[in-house]
Amino acid sequence: MTLPQFTPLAASLFSLLAIGSLLLAFVMLGSRWLRDYMYAFGLQSWLIALLSATMAYYAHFPELYLVALLTALFRGLLLPYLILRILQRLGADRELHVILQPSTALVVGAAAVVLALAVAHHIAAAIGTSSPVVILALTVMFSMKLIGFLMLSVRHEAISHILGLLILENGIFIGSQVLIPGMPLLIELVILFDLLVAVACFGVLARHLMERAGTTSSLKLRRLVG
Repeated sequence: MTLPQFTPLAASLFSLLAIGSLLLAFVMLGSRWLRDYMYAFGLQSWLIALLSATMAYYAHFPELYLVALLTALFRGLLLPYLILRILQRLGADRELHVILQPSTALVVGAAAVVLALAVAHHIAAAIGTSSPVVILALTVMFSMKLIGFLMLSVRHEAISHILGLLILENGIFIGSQVLIPGMPLLIELVILFDLLVAVACFGVLARHLMERAGTTSSLKLRRLVG
């Protein structure tokens, strides 16, 4: 696998944007307010769009400029707008039932980052690179995937589940910017379309829960068994 070479300035910019994206994932993990999730996700998406533009300029992949634009418009504006509209219609504003308290979830998330770092070093050694940027990209990618899975596991609001999936996908997207920045544009478009479909499906689920059970908590799905 051919990995792009980074100048010190490019490596610093990428590191800043990647770490900022990871910190915003912790903001979502440590909050109970659903609107905070959306604002953090929107800002995270804008950072990822800037990351794509940075990769387009320094790694000489001009198609990533279009990817950056689509990321900013769809992930940074359209998806948060749609989910905020869902929250407004449902009248849901905070997570009421959690398995782990936000402080405990943050500690588990920090442990996930340590695990992701160890895995990233192992993979970097396997592919024959010691680039700090590659190791950071792998660490952020695995960390955000684990945080996404954690949100899916310890939160019960349907909107929280949407955000868990979006965080997970954002992590994969960040990793792909460094490991395979020449990914065909068509694949990126398909991913964005899948995100829109996922948000629409979860919106229907949340509405169904509110109509049938009077809440958007997935705990009430047990009533549908049988």
